[in-house]
Amino acid sequence: MSYVEMPGARVPIRMWADPASVEDVALRQLHNVATLPWVKGLAVMPDVHFGKGATVGSVIAMHGAVCPAAVGVDIGCGMSAVRTSLTANDLPGDLSRLRSKIEQAIPVGRGMHDEAVDPGRVFGLPTSWGDFWDRFDTVADAVKFRRDRAARQMGSLGSGNHFVEFCLDEAGAVWLMLHSGSRNIGKELAEYHIGQAQKLPHNQGLVDRDLAVFTADTPQMAAYRNDLFWAQEYARHNRAIMMGLYKEVVRREFRKAKVTFEQEISCHHNYVAEERYEGMDLLVTRKGAIRAGSGEYGIIPGSMGTGSYIVRGLGNEASFNSASHGAGRRMSRNAAKRRYSARDLEEQTRGVECRKDSGVVDEIPAAYKPIEQVIERQRDLVEVVAKLKQVVCVKG
Repeated sequence: MSYVEMPGARVPIRMWADPASVEDVALRQLHNVATLPWVKGLAVMPDVHFGKGATVGSVIAMHGAVCPAAVGVDIGCGMSAVRTSLTANDLPGDLSRLRSKIEQAIPVGRGMHDEAVDPGRVFGLPTSWGDFWDRFDTVADAVKFRRDRAARQMGSLGSGNHFVEFCLDEAGAVWLMLHSGSRNIGKELAEYHIGQAQKLPHNQGLVDRDLAVFTADTPQMAAYRNDLFWAQEYARHNRAIMMGLYKEVVRREFRKAKVTFEQEISCHHNYVAEERYEGMDLLVTRKGAIRAGSGEYGIIPGSMGTGSYIVRGLGNEASFNSASHGAGRRMSRNAAKRRYSARDLEEQTRGVECRKDSGVVDEIPAAYKPIEQVIERQRDLVEVVAKLKQVVCVKG
């Protein structure tokens, strides 16, 4: 599958999605983004859908400016996965105990640790992250009082579409996988800076006030970039702590198997990167998209009852070296709650040890696009390395 180009836009809008399947409000958002004079091009992923200001599932390349709403409010949200030495033959018939142990080790929903987790006690992590917490003193004053909570939320899952999964690939190997971001501290930083950008004079005539930008060589841009990159690092550390805690659980539960772990794969899918295309230095925002440079590994998850893919990038510069971040929603959370019941959720997650109550009906597989179709539409962006099917799924 190659892209189609949307007509009538000021800059190229290359779509790997089927335009007929994209909501009108999302198509309007794409055209709105293209009106910004700093935008040099957009790449639209197969999982695209409506979002705040900019669609989820879009890659926006800007010169001399950055749009906070084009990053996503959960700054640095992303995925981690690792293949283990375990196989399907090592698993017990009842996986409820494993799910319980994961939930005990990793706080979910609004939960947090009683005290900050020492990275030195978590397997495979360095004893410190240098000046990471020292740099918290440089972020916006609006969140300074959140330091204790942010420290105790490090290594926690959150809710919504975030998850921890225990998966099998088609060869029967066990994989550990998780999805989370910068928790509430990243969200608060994002919302603060969107509000700051909306006050700036050059943003008063925009077609959508949520597309407010910071421009290069201004104190507002410098402050945003500082906080943005700190939050992206927080998200990466958060996933590292969770994966370390997850490995501890698996090592204890399968002690006799003497579990070993391969190299972890980790990727952001709400973030900004400095990249160069066609001789121009650009700020590339990936909101619901992963980097898929040549040979780079990535993770594209489906819903809680279907499966996920480990992929390797093909380095397609037409997409700004990007690919989709998941299946993408095809209906809103409220619409899913109105249409489906806990009984529907139980049926659609048959064979998966997970929550099957009304509190997570908005995450029912039918609320998402079919992951196989999403993968098929980006065969020129990534190649599939492994297909995973979850047998345990933990949600907040």
